[in-house]
Amino acid sequence: MADYLWFEGIPLPSIEVEKELIEETRDKFVIRDEDTVILSYPKSGTNWVIEMVCLIQSKGDPNWIQSVPIWDRSPWIESQKGYQKLINKEGPRLISSHLPFHLFPKSFFSSKAKVIYIIRNPRDVLVSGYFFWSKTKFARNPESMTTYFEWFLKGNVVYGSWFEHTCAWLSMREKDNFLLLNYEDMKQDTKSIIKKICDFLGKKLEPDELDMVLKYSSFQAMKENNMSNYSLVPEDMVTQNWALLRKGMSGDWKNHFTVAQAEAFDKVFQEKMASFPPGLFPWE
Repeated sequence: MADYLWFEGIPLPSIEVEKELIEETRDKFVIRDEDTVILSYPKSGTNWVIEMVCLIQSKGDPNWIQSVPIWDRSPWIESQKGYQKLINKEGPRLISSHLPFHLFPKSFFSSKAKVIYIIRNPRDVLVSGYFFWSKTKFARNPESMTTYFEWFLKGNVVYGSWFEHTCAWLSMREKDNFLLLNYEDMKQDTKSIIKKICDFLGKKLEPDELDMVLKYSSFQAMKENNMSNYSLVPEDMVTQNWALLRKGMSGDWKNHFTVAQAEAFDKVFQEKMASFPPGLFPWE
């Protein structure tokens, strides 16, 4: 089973990612002012936001999202194929990434490019991550939830510590070109979040167009869309009953954590996230 690719203390997926590429991405890749970047720690709702943004760009017309794979519409900057696509693409680009702050292209920090950063209750991120990574060949396979729980708290999982990733990116949250979304609000009031993204991107949708975005970015629609559900991933990279879109819910961690794990997690969360104002995280 694949291990990680370690780069400057961060474990990265061992497929499609290379050290030289990460260095080149950080030091030489030019983020343009007109680019939009969708960023998150894995399993936070990234693909859902990509789908929303694609539909906003097409004014709710599902043709694009139903004919082009999601990783070609918004390529992953840290993957070899995604990087190649992005450097050859003209005009405004939609870019996806899970990279931590310190590995992200330096050019971004002096650009006007817009970043949408998605956060989700890390307990749900942990559970979702366990079910995801244990069925893929992109990274080390956790044998049990108990093992993965320990790895997660130590940051020995793909893309490193959730706490470090989130703390670093949230240092940008007061900037005009940074939009912070959280998965829980997206679940609770999807329409408001779509409007928020439209405002941020300077896009105007008619009410019927907004309804179309809502309809085609729903969990069910994405699950049924082969261009968005990752069913096109080569079979040698995943196990038989693998699925990108598993439950799409909030609070599933309560079905999996023991009381002791819940307490241990709370303790770490409070220590690591103590510097943030109350109310920033909707799940606390």
